[in-house]
Amino acid sequence: MVFTQSEIRAMRCCVCLFHSTFLCPQSKMAAGEGGGRAPCLGVSTPGPLGNVQPSNSAHSSAASNDGSADATGGAQGAAGHSNPQPGPGGGAGAGVAVGTQPSAQNASPQTAAESATNAARVAGGMTTSATNMTATTTPAASTAAAAAPGTPSSPPSAPASAAVLVYREPVYNWQATKSTVKERFAFLFNNEVLSDVHFLVGKGMGVQRIPAHRFVLAVGSAVFDAMFNGGMATTSTEIELPDVEPAAFLALLKFLYSDDVQIGPETVMTTLYTAKKYAVPALEAHCVEFLKKNLRADNAFMLLTQARLFDEPQLASLCLESIDKNTADALAAEGFTDVDLDTLVAVLERDTLGVREVRLFGAAVRWAEAETQRQQLQPTPENKRRVLGKALVLIRFPLMTIEEFAAVPAQSGILTDREVVTLFLHFTVNPKPRVDFIDRPRCCLRGKECSITRFGQVESRWGYSGTSDRIRFSVSQRIFVVGFGLYGSIHGPTDYQVNIQIIHTDSNTVLGQNDTGFSCDGSANTFRVMFKEPVEILPNVNYTACATLKGPDSHYGTKGMRKVTHESPATGTKTCFTFCYAAGNNNGTSVEDGQIPEVIFYT
Repeated sequence: MVFTQSEIRAMRCCVCLFHSTFLCPQSKMAAGEGGGRAPCLGVSTPGPLGNVQPSNSAHSSAASNDGSADATGGAQGAAGHSNPQPGPGGGAGAGVAVGTQPSAQNASPQTAAESATNAARVAGGMTTSATNMTATTTPAASTAAAAAPGTPSSPPSAPASAAVLVYREPVYNWQATKSTVKERFAFLFNNEVLSDVHFLVGKGMGVQRIPAHRFVLAVGSAVFDAMFNGGMATTSTEIELPDVEPAAFLALLKFLYSDDVQIGPETVMTTLYTAKKYAVPALEAHCVEFLKKNLRADNAFMLLTQARLFDEPQLASLCLESIDKNTADALAAEGFTDVDLDTLVAVLERDTLGVREVRLFGAAVRWAEAETQRQQLQPTPENKRRVLGKALVLIRFPLMTIEEFAAVPAQSGILTDREVVTLFLHFTVNPKPRVDFIDRPRCCLRGKECSITRFGQVESRWGYSGTSDRIRFSVSQRIFVVGFGLYGSIHGPTDYQVNIQIIHTDSNTVLGQNDTGFSCDGSANTFRVMFKEPVEILPNVNYTACATLKGPDSHYGTKGMRKVTHESPATGTKTCFTFCYAAGNNNGTSVEDGQIPEVIFYT
């Protein structure tokens, strides 16, 4: 709509009256009424009423919320016309001079993060928000205004030519469109309106200038409170944060201003770091919860490294549990070779990994190859051994079969000749020589280890002639047997060679076995002999426990019980074992007396 000169004069009077009546003294000063009366119409100066202040930085962020438009087009003369437009989102907008082309009219909506990422478009014009109405300037005046994009424009003493006005809802009235405190603070997020501090976030060309409000930050973070209000509070209005990612800092501010959580797979770790740095535990909890929900076998090692770095024990524990359940998949994941040595050691130390030891060794070699590249070393066997360091001794070579050991580790060149010979002797001779590697079986089960004893009394002298001691059993619920407790010598400290087995009775299938040995001290105690892997035992199915010992006479059990019930102290769950005589060669072991006094298991 084109106004006549008489309408313009009438509107000027109305505007002056409106300013005098409603603006606070501070606002009047910002509008040009301090010390002397300024013209009613003209380019407004930035002030505390909610005007967007021009930025001097090429990396400054455009205001991204409704109610603060980014007017980047320069004045093009008084000949053009534009239609009245409401402020973005129905909020309060600035009066726009005829001939200018506000970018907010044609720009597509942007998220807060996108607007913070994009540099402000200031070429050829100056970003301003008028308090009430703005008169157009001549091209010469526009050029003068554009020449100083970082300074407030001075109101012209008189229009150089007849001005045509476009009305917009005043910016200072944006509060009326926000019905709650949350909406008002959310409006201020990443907004120049009322901002009193700016953060230069990131490094190099990726630096972003982000506006903020000291009061809001201090309310939400003890670190910001100390930064702005503490004994050594900063007075700077621009603060550099080179160690923080812009997207993560915006996610932090979004949470502080509105309680909204904006995190994704690409930003969650940097947001967690930022939340920890500025002591915002509620956002930390959201990040950790996001990671828990998205934890998978293929990212478990990567998240474990980050959880250890950020001191998140609960998340680290969940990552380790995921690795225990899906060890093979986790080791095959691309991120496995990127973990640090301490994380690798933490995993190899675990007794609950569900994978063959030869596959663990193969994964460790892949990690060593990647580590030699990171350290710019040649991938020789010597260098692989050097970078593996303490992780190498955590590979449990004695748990491999002799065939597995001969095919891979023995030929890798990573083990010394002495270690290879000692391990071959461990596999083939008795008594077994001492080795420098752990021979305790891994059990891919969680919870507390359980055991039952089927004899009530111990007697002396049970002999061995190469025949297996055997006893049949069944259970009332599914369990995993990890080993037996066996009696030892009556003649003092002695070493025994032993083969233990669990056989599916009906099919005569060997479900688990181990050729090993144990040392006893001559007491009547039982001594643990473990399977290499847990053996699954299903309820109400008959199994046969076997133990073939080579050694001197031992203790044996008497007053055997046909049924033994174990009750879990934690859950109260009961597991009932039923023992039966095993027909055939059993070296005399029966329900009433004999060997295999103890079964070690997990429920």
